[in-house]
Amino acid sequence: MKNAFTVSLLSASLLFTSALYAQTINSEKASLTLEQVTKGLEHPWGLAFLPDGRMLVTERAGKLRYVNTDGTLSAPLQGLPEIVVNGQGGLFDVLLHPNFAENKQIYLSYNEPGENGSSTAVALATLNGDKLDNIQVIFSANPKFSSRHHFGGRLVIQDNKYLFITLGDRGQRRDDAQTLDNHHGKVIRLYLDGSIPQDNPYRQDPAVLDDIWSYGHRNIQGATLHPTSGELWTHEHGPQGGDEINITRATLNYGWPVITYGEEYGGGKIGQTEKDGMEQPLHKWTPSIAPSGMTFYLDDAIPGWNNSLLVGSLRFGQLVRMELEGDNIRHEERIMIGQRIRDVRQGPDGAVYLLTDQADGQILRLKAAN
Repeated sequence: MKNAFTVSLLSASLLFTSALYAQTINSEKASLTLEQVTKGLEHPWGLAFLPDGRMLVTERAGKLRYVNTDGTLSAPLQGLPEIVVNGQGGLFDVLLHPNFAENKQIYLSYNEPGENGSSTAVALATLNGDKLDNIQVIFSANPKFSSRHHFGGRLVIQDNKYLFITLGDRGQRRDDAQTLDNHHGKVIRLYLDGSIPQDNPYRQDPAVLDDIWSYGHRNIQGATLHPTSGELWTHEHGPQGGDEINITRATLNYGWPVITYGEEYGGGKIGQTEKDGMEQPLHKWTPSIAPSGMTFYLDDAIPGWNNSLLVGSLRFGQLVRMELEGDNIRHEERIMIGQRIRDVRQGPDGAVYLLTDQADGQILRLKAAN
């Protein structure tokens, strides 16, 4: 299944004919070819497909580049906002505005400096050749905090109207995930221009930040929309186990750190596994797979994969494919890639594109074998 934007990109995307290497991988449903589209990226984090057949790719080190249709990389684009690169922090996701063909606008999430540390922020900017213009910071998480950990940073647009932003608990501030006067451990919902939607669940509550959608999250690095319901699905890292997939609904409390199926690093109990008023995960992993990147695969280009949920694994270097029955995950397949997978995207050509999280990071393309 392809939407109109996908169809408009299809012929251009087929220009990605260069492959630096290729290998065959057998999955349960099909024989696959894994190709290297490009390399030389410093911890790539997010990917977006452009109408002219190129891609935009972010590097955690604070660089945004074009990937040309022959797989070569452009020089870093100029005009990015100031970015703090520290630990897990840096430049995160990139997303095209729904009206990109007309306005050339993109969204970037990144680690923004402030007086007392840094926090995840989102900027809206105009893509103008080799630079960004008209940068507007439309969201800045509060409070700023000095930490190298748990920034979240995934961006999802719903109904061409709402922007979801996922956030982490910043590590040492995990108890903040249970209070509604801060952004730590939350999912945020905005209009596309950064203003607060009139129907946001807490807009009329003076004790709660108006932009909060859900809370009790640890560190969400995968987010996507369900193809039928249109609801937001997210996954988050657990501590030494207890990675979760959740259907992320307004006002719901997803429990961290009061409930978790993980444990302290080095051992030791954290809270309990269930409590009234807190959501149980739709799916969980113990031991942890360290999930990052997530998308529903909506195409027949890879036989048997249509409507599968795909998740990258940082820890095991795998692509996890899940089959659903309604909202329930009934089967899970692990496909060995052999490298840390930071992001997973379906390309306009029906292939699956993977970003590898390493100093010499790559973009890989997984497609049905000929």
